[in-house]
Amino acid sequence: MTTITLGPSGTYSHRAAQAVADDDITFTESVTAIVEAVADGEADRGVVPVENSIEGSVTESLDAFSTYDIAVVREIITPIRHALLAQRESFDLVASHAQALAQCRGWLDEHYPGIDVEAVTSTARGVERAREDPSVAAIGHPANATDGAELDVLAEDIQDRSSNATRFVVVAPVDERSDAGSKTSFIVYPNADYPGLLLELLQPFADRDINLTRVESRPSGERLGDYVFHIDIAAGLYEDRTQDALEDIEAIAENGWVRRLGSYDSETVIN
Repeated sequence: MTTITLGPSGTYSHRAAQAVADDDITFTESVTAIVEAVADGEADRGVVPVENSIEGSVTESLDAFSTYDIAVVREIITPIRHALLAQRESFDLVASHAQALAQCRGWLDEHYPGIDVEAVTSTARGVERAREDPSVAAIGHPANATDGAELDVLAEDIQDRSSNATRFVVVAPVDERSDAGSKTSFIVYPNADYPGLLLELLQPFADRDINLTRVESRPSGERLGDYVFHIDIAAGLYEDRTQDALEDIEAIAENGWVRRLGSYDSETVIN
């Protein structure tokens, strides 16, 4: 089974993917490319980040789910431990993924005020920069320093909040979509705009005592002020109450569409 995730080797996505597959993991540097590869049958599984407890949703993932027809089959929660890695104590620039830089913003401001930062495609890519250039430090998992003799761990647990964690989901071909699981994700494009629309979309779940764990809007790309809604609930598609609620939603969105990404279970992986 081929699993594709964000690379290069050593990213937090790679560590999450190792909970899905021990080997045959391939890499790309775009979340959209991961989802597209699964939708086109070029990979059996994809592991993508969807939400961080500090910086919020990964919008590229949400937009890819709206564009490509795939299934979500599993959720992996990974606590994030950031470390400052460099060849020497003094450096001029800190390179890492934009989310990692944001998650450590307070710590950097306190310990390296005014330091230049550079956003790269992944934490592992920042580590590569630090290995190549002694004037560059990286933010990444502390184990990345042991992957090569060039880097030292200058500081550990530099994330601004100890509760820092990222939610990843495993995507699969659409024919593997399941009704079984404790959580469900779906996308609603109502193709309408009137007062009370969002309330109408949410009321069917409140009426059936279904807890909403996430609701987020993203631009549809069709026109300004037109939105797609990403919704997660704490219930499975196998439940009658979920099916009944979604029937109500589909009636409200009769001029648009509803995409059921599937039901799945969640696990926490510490690495």
